[in-house]
Amino acid sequence: MFLIDSHCHLDCLKYKNINDIIIKAEANDVKYILSVATTLLNFSNMKNLIGQRTNIAFSCGIHPLNLNKNYDFDKLSKLASGNEVIALGETGLDYNSQTNNYKLQQISFRQHIRIACKLNKPVIIHARNSKKDILKILKEEQINNCGGVLHCFTEDIKTAKILLDMGLYISFSGIITFYNSEQIRQAARIIPLDRILIESDSPYLTPVPYRGKENQPAYVRNIAQFLSKLKGIDIEEIALATTKNFCDLFHLNLSFN
Repeated sequence: MFLIDSHCHLDCLKYKNINDIIIKAEANDVKYILSVATTLLNFSNMKNLIGQRTNIAFSCGIHPLNLNKNYDFDKLSKLASGNEVIALGETGLDYNSQTNNYKLQQISFRQHIRIACKLNKPVIIHARNSKKDILKILKEEQINNCGGVLHCFTEDIKTAKILLDMGLYISFSGIITFYNSEQIRQAARIIPLDRILIESDSPYLTPVPYRGKENQPAYVRNIAQFLSKLKGIDIEEIALATTKNFCDLFHLNLSFN
């Protein structure tokens, strides 16, 4: 079985033994990892920490909550053009934690999409309490020209259908296993298998039954297992579909062994 962690932050784990993290992931059939940056400095540090590996790729971007640190879009475009970078982000809008910089967040989000279209790389989208503006910008910036994924999906069925109509993928994190996440589970039941990704978002959002521990890519298997039960299909089918979806979205040709 071949599972992919489509979104994590390896440089943010307290436990930074990358070799051991990979070994534990592979023991749980998680054989490929996308490590996602949240600042430009973070991207450079992440690359230095991880090095060049055949089973880890990178995304380069500026998180909407980190725009006070560095948002040089020319530098973003240059860094994101590297062959080791397969996506822009994470980017998006977060109206939950910051309320005084909505306009700057929107400018940054648009810039990420425009760079992604220029580089022909998809966008990894973060959204919190910002659904209306997220959908508006995605439509206006013609997200279908580069594609993308709404990571860590926490919205409802109606929003899921709009995103699917835009050609986007939807990614589920450990939140789907939480007791109070029935809205997310309802959406997951109706989303076609060929549009789903799975992610750890480690070190955050640790799934059941590991709540209270630092999250890690290995726990993506628990999310896959939960989805398989939710959809009433074998975990092998979840693995095959989500791995193919990942390769299709990020323009990769991986051997699923």
